[in-house]
Amino acid sequence: MLTLTDNATAIVNTLVNRQTDATDAGLRIHSTPTAGPDGGARLAVLVTPDPEPDDRVVEVAGTRLFLDEAAAAALDDKVLDAGVDDEGSVSFAVLPQVA
Repeated sequence: MLTLTDNATAIVNTLVNRQTDATDAGLRIHSTPTAGPDGGARLAVLVTPDPEPDDRVVEVAGTRLFLDEAAAAALDDKVLDAGVDDEGSVSFAVLPQVA
């Protein structure tokens, strides 16, 4: 199951809280039509008040993530990390879980 670093949890919560007042809002991670360089799913994120009907809802320490089918499969055994650069841009990294 997908896990989040403390940084990712804080950043996702901040993004969601700044962009919507919806109590059940979360960060939706979804696949894009273009495959990544390795042929796997290329993922995008957006803050949304509700999951799509077929999304898997993952809640980690109060942080809600909505994953479409491809994202759920690609992230099932991963760790989501996040950071903010000097200009305030958020970036996400997908890391392997340490056994």
